[in-house]
Amino acid sequence: MSQVRKVAVIGGARIPFCRSNTDYFNLSNLDMLTRSLQALSDKYKLHDQLIEEVVGGAVVTHSRDWNLAREAVLGTSLSPLTPAVTIQQACGTSLQAALQLGAKIAAGHIDSGIACGTDTTSDAPIVLSKRFNKRLLKLNVAKTGKQRLKAFKGFRFKELVPDAPGNGEPRTRKSMGQHCEMMAQEWGIARADQDALALESHQKAAAAFDAGFFDDLVFACEGVTRDNNMRPDISLEKLASLRNAFDKSDKGTLTAGNSTTLTDGSASVLLASEEWAEQHGLPVQAYLTFGRNAAVDFVGKNEGLLMAPTVAVSEMLTQARLGLQDFDFYEIHEAFAAQVLCTLAAWESEDYCKNRLGRSAALGAIDRTKMNVKGSSLAAGHPFAATGARIIGTLGKILEEAGSGRGLISVCTAGGMGVSAILERP
Repeated sequence: MSQVRKVAVIGGARIPFCRSNTDYFNLSNLDMLTRSLQALSDKYKLHDQLIEEVVGGAVVTHSRDWNLAREAVLGTSLSPLTPAVTIQQACGTSLQAALQLGAKIAAGHIDSGIACGTDTTSDAPIVLSKRFNKRLLKLNVAKTGKQRLKAFKGFRFKELVPDAPGNGEPRTRKSMGQHCEMMAQEWGIARADQDALALESHQKAAAAFDAGFFDDLVFACEGVTRDNNMRPDISLEKLASLRNAFDKSDKGTLTAGNSTTLTDGSASVLLASEEWAEQHGLPVQAYLTFGRNAAVDFVGKNEGLLMAPTVAVSEMLTQARLGLQDFDFYEIHEAFAAQVLCTLAAWESEDYCKNRLGRSAALGAIDRTKMNVKGSSLAAGHPFAATGARIIGTLGKILEEAGSGRGLISVCTAGGMGVSAILERP
């Protein structure tokens, strides 16, 4: 068996993220994923290059998106011999893609790979009622006029009313926001603290754009050059004036301001072995060293839907023989400000760490000045499957600019799952 090899993060590329039904209204998932893959190809001069595997996907898809990753590859200047696999793990999709590629690179099975993700709710599939779908299927196989008429026997116009797209959990019928509101109340997360975190995210992201940090990470699309959800002029007063979004009672704390909006966008990141990077003259930003996938029982045991990252990170730290404080940077996906704050509170809780995570003591607090230093999802937005690749690309560049260091990635996902990873630059 070959020796385990280092997994190099070469770097990322993405298009600006946009609020749904705005600048990318006419773009599909395929359009956007093709754009970010092409930006990556242009950035690293990969034209006609055979990348050994591209892995990525989307959460909100049409039936026509049957192998989205491969079709996107074929729309770029990458070699058409590049194979591609489409996967889906909700908000963790492109981070999971990177972990799968990383395992293959580490094992010596491949030398290069691209992890990617895209999502749009501007082009959400509109599904007809099940009854009307059945009629259309019967019509499709009908061979005679009589059979065609029979397919519509008993037809009612109400069958034409489409099933509206929804983001509720199939097992609970509650939205992610409703679940997160329950978490916020369980952990006692104050509205003011959520708003303060949201403000920080916007301010940090705007400062990073102004400083040119994203100049070689974010590539113009449809005339857009910056994430259009970002609000550099937002204030605590404005955030405090917003109405509760999920729990309308006095107990409610989540609002449109401290929750991510529905977003369109895509992101890609190039991974490789050290040998491949050297052969192609590409400097290494960082190394992907550990990753972990975990889930919680949010149905049977009523655990918080978005608390799985606490488990994934804990298990990953044990594998890596590291403490929570052994990091220079923390990239904690801001699906909701409350999710981030619940996660931090859980790691600081001795009871939770002992009884849920099986540890001898609390993981402890982190230095908040090291968290999401270039802003995160509350400012950038959250095209579900693209977020992991966005974070890897951002953290890789942060480590490159720092010269050395270690960064932790934590991403919550629908379905009660969480994905975590560690990037290091010696």
